[in-house]
Amino acid sequence: MFWKGRIASGTGNHRRLFSTSAKSSYDLIVIGGGSGGLACAKEAAQFDKKVLVLDYVKPSPKVTLHYKLMHQAALLNQSLKDAESYGWQFDLKSNTVDWRILRNAVQNHIRSLNWGHRVQLKDNKVDYLNAYGTFIDAHTLRAVGNKKEEIVHGRNIVIATGIRPKYPQIPGVEEGISSDDLFGLSHPPGKTLVVGGSYVALECAGFLSGLGFDVKVMIRSIPLRGFDQEMANIVASNLAAHGVDILWRCVPHSIVRKNGQLTAEWKSEDGKIFSDTFDTLLWAVGREPRLSSMSIDKAGVLCHPKSGKVIVDDYDKTNVENIYAIGDIQHGRLELTPVAIRSGKLLARRLFNGSKELMDYDNVPTTVFTPVEYSCVGLSEEAAVQKYGTGEIEVYHAQFSPVEFSVRQRKNENCYIKVICKRASPNKVLGIHYSGPNAGEVMQGFGVAMRCNLTMDQLLGTVGIHPTSAEELVKLRITKRFAAWTGQSVRNTRLFGT
Repeated sequence: MFWKGRIASGTGNHRRLFSTSAKSSYDLIVIGGGSGGLACAKEAAQFDKKVLVLDYVKPSPKVTLHYKLMHQAALLNQSLKDAESYGWQFDLKSNTVDWRILRNAVQNHIRSLNWGHRVQLKDNKVDYLNAYGTFIDAHTLRAVGNKKEEIVHGRNIVIATGIRPKYPQIPGVEEGISSDDLFGLSHPPGKTLVVGGSYVALECAGFLSGLGFDVKVMIRSIPLRGFDQEMANIVASNLAAHGVDILWRCVPHSIVRKNGQLTAEWKSEDGKIFSDTFDTLLWAVGREPRLSSMSIDKAGVLCHPKSGKVIVDDYDKTNVENIYAIGDIQHGRLELTPVAIRSGKLLARRLFNGSKELMDYDNVPTTVFTPVEYSCVGLSEEAAVQKYGTGEIEVYHAQFSPVEFSVRQRKNENCYIKVICKRASPNKVLGIHYSGPNAGEVMQGFGVAMRCNLTMDQLLGTVGIHPTSAEELVKLRITKRFAAWTGQSVRNTRLFGT
């Protein structure tokens, strides 16, 4: 039950007095050792609180970084091709990636980060148990790990377990792997079928193709659901241009392993059955919570009936007075690592340092690391139309040619920007979208500007850094409405700096 942005407290059974006299009693117990949970725990420890982290995953998953590192490896392949145009000489015919070296390099880096987190927990005097936590009641948890069991008590408990890959209910589903498993493969993935249209699916397809593997992507409906669909289709068309075969409006039917290969059957929208053989099948059809095994019902915590995620209020509190949730496990919140980290820190400050600051879930910038990178902040065009109406918004847009592409004369059809703003003065910017090189680096600063209520006049009055792709955002002049009236092309044919 909500009241003034909060969820009303739970039943009287969950309001019992709590004693911190026991050795195994803590001011804060964090369930989950992901980015958000660790950030919350370390921040709470700064206020001299007794903190425990329960994490049964070893090592703790840091898959976001995996994707960026693999994407970087794929970009190097393109850079080698570009280098020829600048006079560098390579034997590109023999240019192949050593999967073992790549995998080990990425895994070693992740292990070093995980070790660093463990050291930071120790330095901050945060207790850590590599154990699975299940609720006994709203203040008590059973921690099970390494054949040992311990009962721990928490004045406050934070659920930060994240979400795990989900799988379709079809014959042979166990023959496929998740994106989490991909980075631990001891052998090259070879010819790969990626099932799903999420950013995880498209990022995996992109870097596997960039590393030289044959890749197909099976998308049931639309790519990048929840993102601006014009930009999503630019990403998808660029994947196709890079050699990824996209199977539109298809669903998997069955998987059979024979003689070391996988035969996948799938069904198209019109009911036709197709098949092909693959070395690897990667499931990327979404992620889901796994809370039932934690006996969360014994604590009285309410979960959303459809998503299965924890319901929280504006303060990240559940319906139970002392239990909170942060990160991907929250219902209706952004599934982004930086969001989990920020909300975890803010929660600790509210609990133990008297802060009133809440997490701002609006205008959070993010990037999809596909061959043509896509970054955005604010509303999609569809969301802006739904919220304000077509007649109340203006969409500035342009295609542009990055200077990096000029010497090799790489195609620039997929380098595109658009800014959505209100038509009425002062033309507040509602959303910024960019596809092109270094998308994340380009968008980070604009994320700050959006939090400061950026207007179109301010954007266009800004002096650009020359020669960069980012400066194209401050040179926008053509709107979709104007182009429709005049038939003018959105291609930006101006030279840099003009």
